[in-house]
Amino acid sequence: MKLLALKETHQAENRVALTPDLVVKYQKLGFEVLVEEKAGEKSAIPDTEFSKAGAQIVSDISQVLADVDVIISVQRVDVDFSKTKTGVLFVTKEKLVQGNVFAFALDFIPRITRAQSMDALSSQSNLAGYRAVIDAAYEMPKILPMMMTAAGTISAAKFMIIGAGVAGLQAIATAKRLGAVVCAFDVRAAAKEQVQSLGAKFIEVKSEEKNDGVYAKEVSEEYKKLQEQLLKDTIKNQDVVITTALIPGKKAPILISEEMVRSMKSGSIIVDLAAVNGGNCALTQPGKIIEINGVKIIGHENFPSRVAADASKVFAKNIFNFVDLLIDKEKKIISINREDEIIKSTLSC
Repeated sequence: MKLLALKETHQAENRVALTPDLVVKYQKLGFEVLVEEKAGEKSAIPDTEFSKAGAQIVSDISQVLADVDVIISVQRVDVDFSKTKTGVLFVTKEKLVQGNVFAFALDFIPRITRAQSMDALSSQSNLAGYRAVIDAAYEMPKILPMMMTAAGTISAAKFMIIGAGVAGLQAIATAKRLGAVVCAFDVRAAAKEQVQSLGAKFIEVKSEEKNDGVYAKEVSEEYKKLQEQLLKDTIKNQDVVITTALIPGKKAPILISEEMVRSMKSGSIIVDLAAVNGGNCALTQPGKIIEINGVKIIGHENFPSRVAADASKVFAKNIFNFVDLLIDKEKKIISINREDEIIKSTLSC
């Protein structure tokens, strides 16, 4: 069996789907490992590292596509599948519709215990939450921690995190470590304990309506109005607001209106982790940092890619753990169990 790791071609994508430490592990599964030339360059992994690990560097993938059994990438899908075997396995983040390919989208890994080691959406969201705080700290005109100096006391920066999922919780933890005062909002009552365990204040809508599930769900119009008022009252006093409501394949919900943005003080920052799907802020421009009345809105479309070395490390391990599920260890052949919940959830064609 042969496995090919692609070089990403999107300008904003710095990650790679394979790291040198996994080459030997793939070989133990029965694979000959091929890596497209300069695939790891933007993740600080030179071709020589892959070669030392036992991988073959390929300068022209069109020459090897006919022999490859598995292709892996982060989000690149522009492969000439007319040159591949019928039934080649393609593993990436997003859905691909292609007739002669078994395409698996890791963004649709089910949230079950057995699949945690394959959950790329969670691993990348975790890093996005960290990077959001770092980007905010870089752009804001003040420091995060409180400081007592001979010239007077500098108050700590105030951070508000909207959404206490994987990205939000990491943003809370990072901002707290850097000395900020942090509050967080989530429609799920279950998030309160997690937020407070990290030392942040949980702000909540005063309503009889409760969302006690693990994941956020649609709420009533009355609740939405109360939520909007709560956000209005809170946002105007914050130095940084980080929004995290991102659902793969769907337009991001608007949580911060233009009115809210204009109510914030000059020098404030909004970091929109949902920019790739339109943004949680009404004024976000995907891929750009803009300024409205002194308020900066950061709309990078790929936050995990901004910490590519570590993002690649965990994403590549997610892919390996998934591919491991597709291999018959005794016979060292590909074996796809279509009844497996993980495979059913990720197989897009």
